[in-house]
Amino acid sequence: MKNGKTVTLAIESSCDETAAAVLLDGREVLSNIISSQIDIHKLYGGVVPEIASRHHLTNVNTVVDQALEAAKISLDDVDMIGVTYGPGLVGALLIGLATAKAYALATGKPLVGVHHIQGHICANYIQHKELEPPFMALVISGGHTNIVEVTDYNECHVLGSTRDDAAGEAYDKVARVLGLGYPGGPLIDKLAKEGDPHAVEFKRVFLEKGSLDFSFSGIKTGVLNYMNSERQAGREPDPADVAASFQAAVLDVIVAKTVGAAVDMGKDKIVLAGGVASNSKLREMLRAECEKHNITLYYPDPILCTDNAAMIGCAAYYKYKAGGISDLDLDAVPDLPL
Repeated sequence: MKNGKTVTLAIESSCDETAAAVLLDGREVLSNIISSQIDIHKLYGGVVPEIASRHHLTNVNTVVDQALEAAKISLDDVDMIGVTYGPGLVGALLIGLATAKAYALATGKPLVGVHHIQGHICANYIQHKELEPPFMALVISGGHTNIVEVTDYNECHVLGSTRDDAAGEAYDKVARVLGLGYPGGPLIDKLAKEGDPHAVEFKRVFLEKGSLDFSFSGIKTGVLNYMNSERQAGREPDPADVAASFQAAVLDVIVAKTVGAAVDMGKDKIVLAGGVASNSKLREMLRAECEKHNITLYYPDPILCTDNAAMIGCAAYYKYKAGGISDLDLDAVPDLPL
């Protein structure tokens, strides 16, 4: 305890960020250390799981030490240890989980396994101290695109998810087609500001009537086919126009389905979470649509949108308060359902 508040040490290693954080009562961040591998994986155009695992192994203890030092506490001050145990890359998850188990065993502190997506949603509790459930959440990242009804701090119901590519994955693949590099999301968001979103009419995929699921593989193929046909005709497409048109087609569907779900279910709050939550056009379009329906939109700062341990610590705190302590035989679950 510190000042009568519960101290959480949290570890996150589900993909290519090695992160550790220290929080008080789940919402007050004392430290949030992130060691990113983006520059390493840029060479390969995406995350290489084996390389990610090796770097987690090298970095994790140093990152935890930095988090404790920055928070000006020791392990003796920690009340419990939160860690991501899924979903994610299995090798990467195992490094963080094994580290958290070792600290828990050595100190006798309780271990709390956290769902990575629950962590992304909880990032908003850190950013917005007044936010409480219930609300509608849009979780949008490289591996996930979900519309989630959040009924309590530890209870949620997935209303819609992607049937193929997640939005962030589609952004990465289209960025590769356009020769922009990796990661594709921020690069397309930036380039799209210079283009005409109506230059190319890519198909909006809403699926069957009433469905809140998503499908982005078709638009990815549509961009590739458009680029090939234009070049075969001796024309070189404007990358900015293609980026803007692609982004508009993806976000039109996401915004319509998310706000529509909130209206249909009587929710007056929408929470945006995940790596793609920092996309400026998505925020702009969601904000405008929410205003039409008197819905309040919440989203975290960009540092809390990317994978980080502060959000895991917040989720761990609320799970701990509800008695959700994990056994030391907790295993990594790469496809853990929400």
